[in-house]
Amino acid sequence: MDIELLYFGGCPNWHLAQEHLAQALTITGNPGHHVSLLAVETDEQAQALRFPGSPTIRVNGHDPFPAAAETYGLTCRVYTTPEGLAGAPAVDELVRALNGEP
Repeated sequence: MDIELLYFGGCPNWHLAQEHLAQALTITGNPGHHVSLLAVETDEQAQALRFPGSPTIRVNGHDPFPAAAETYGLTCRVYTTPEGLAGAPAVDELVRALNGEP
C-alpha cells in the first residue's frame, strides 16, 4: 500500500492528518507503515500534482476524499466529517479508506 501525505507548509492541519493517519494505520494492523510526505511549495507544483489543498492524503495514488471542485493551489483544505467541518479526515474515515471501503 502506497500512502502519500501532501501538504502546504502554511497550513498546520497536515500535522493533525499525519496523527490521524498513524492512528488509522495502527487500527488496520499496519503500525509504522511508511507514509511519504510531500511538501507542495509553488502554485505550479500544486497544479501539476492536482493538489486540492493541505492536507491531501492519497492511497495508491487515489484521493479517498475527492474535492467537490477541481481547483488546485496552496490552500488549507476542509473535510466534512461526522463531527462537522475539520482540517483533516476523522480516524474512522481513514480506517475505511485504508480498508478500501467507500
